[in-house]
Amino acid sequence: MNILGIDIGGSALKGAPVNTKTGKLLAKRHRISTPDALSPKAMAAAIKELAAHFEWKGPIGIGFPGVVHDNVIRTSANLHKDFIDLDAGKLFGKVTGMPVSLVNDADAAGAAEVAFGAGKGRKGAVLLLTFGTGVGSALFLDGKLYPNSEFGHLKMKGRSAEHFVSAAAKERKDLSYKKWGHLVSDYLNQLEEVLWPDLIIVGGGISADHKKWFKHLKLRTLIMPAAFLNEAGIVGAALSAAK
Repeated sequence: MNILGIDIGGSALKGAPVNTKTGKLLAKRHRISTPDALSPKAMAAAIKELAAHFEWKGPIGIGFPGVVHDNVIRTSANLHKDFIDLDAGKLFGKVTGMPVSLVNDADAAGAAEVAFGAGKGRKGAVLLLTFGTGVGSALFLDGKLYPNSEFGHLKMKGRSAEHFVSAAAKERKDLSYKKWGHLVSDYLNQLEEVLWPDLIIVGGGISADHKKWFKHLKLRTLIMPAAFLNEAGIVGAALSAAK
C-alpha cells in the first residue's frame, strides 16, 4: 500500500508518498516552512498544499508532536494551543478530502526504525528520541510500542528537559557540540536509570551530525543514529496509517 506520510514539526511540515511494504519514499520529500505557530485551520491548508504537490489521491498518515488518542490531539507543547482536544483527523480529512490518520510523531519515527531501520529485529527495550524543536520519544519492548511516552518533558533544573537538550535549544543558546553533548549525556543518564534500555536510537535533523556529538556522551547503553535520519517520521506516519 502506498500512503502519503507527513511529519509535522515545530518549524515545518514535510512529507512524501511511502511504500509501506518496503519503507521506501516514492518521491523526493517536500517541505513547507511554518515559522509561525499555525492555527489548526492554517495547518490544514498547509497539509492540503503538500498533498497537492504530489497530486495525491489516497490515504494520508500524519505524525504530530503531541499526545494523540484516536486522532484527537491532547497536548501541543510546541505548536498552536488550539490543537489541544481537537479531532485533527476529522479536520484534516475534511480539508484534504482524503482519509487521514494521526499518530504521535516520535511514535511514528520509532515505528519506521523498528520495522526497517536501526531497531529492526532488536529484542528488549528500545528507546527512540528525536531532537528538534522539542524532544520526542518512543518506547518499544520486543518491537511493541508503548504509545505517547513523553520523556522530553522529564524535569531538568526545574523545567522540561527539552528546554535544555533539544536541537532548538542548542541553536538558541549557540552551544558547541561538546557543551550540548554533555547536557544530552546528563539527560540520557536519567533515562538509563529509569528505563534501562537495551538500545537508544536518535532521530531528528541533528542525527545526521551524530559523529560530532556522540563522542561526548557517557552512556552504558548502545546508541545509534536513526537509519532514516530525518525521514523516519514520514515513513512511520505512513506505516501507522496502514495499520
